[in-house]
Amino acid sequence: MRISIITATFNSSRTVCDTLRSVDDQTHADVEHIIVDGASSDNTLALVQDFPGDRKVVSEPDRGIYDAMNKGIALATGDIVGILNSDDTYAHPDVLRKVAAAFEDPTVDAVYGDLVYIDADNPRRILRSWTSGKYRPGHFKWGWMPPHPTFFVRATLYERYGGFNLALGTCGDYELMLRFIHRHGIRLAYLPEVLVKMRAGGASNESLVARLQANRNDRLAWTLNGVKPYWFTLYLKPVRKFIQFLRQGR
Repeated sequence: MRISIITATFNSSRTVCDTLRSVDDQTHADVEHIIVDGASSDNTLALVQDFPGDRKVVSEPDRGIYDAMNKGIALATGDIVGILNSDDTYAHPDVLRKVAAAFEDPTVDAVYGDLVYIDADNPRRILRSWTSGKYRPGHFKWGWMPPHPTFFVRATLYERYGGFNLALGTCGDYELMLRFIHRHGIRLAYLPEVLVKMRAGGASNESLVARLQANRNDRLAWTLNGVKPYWFTLYLKPVRKFIQFLRQGR
């Protein structure tokens, strides 16, 4: 089956070649890589266009990363759609082959796995390990969510349930997974291994103000989907992240 990988870029010249190489190195036979660039002002676009291999490339102003992802979804021709950020890489060359194998079960709507955060300046140094664990209904109310770069979805689900909501700021991925998994009850398969390496950082964690805004958007995600969290749900989400740091430090 064809897997479409969408990478949104904006002034990503420092890391984008690692991402491109990571996708090109995959052993799965049918991979479509779509680059949606937000009119970068550095040499990101030149690096992408000069990089060996075939891929779809679009460069134009957009309304942020989730707008770019929606554009990529609209361009995708694959049976499966995955998102890989422009500073992330797959953990090994067999990631997409294993994802495709999981989708051979026709009852599976989406596949996810584990992720590690790595030092931006020293990729060999792991800062935090995000072990998702197997999903159980209601898990979102206990602060659970899978790491979005490991979340692969049948393309038909985007047609059925829609794409990313741009009103959610940096929590667009949280809202989409809440909608797909918790609200609509899609069927998941968990691959218990690290699928993606993510460089540390991220807009939602840049400052206390950004984290508070992200928490407000998390709450809005529940409201927009017409579902009610427990009173402690949105406090458990950052607590889970803190526990990941503690476990990594042992």
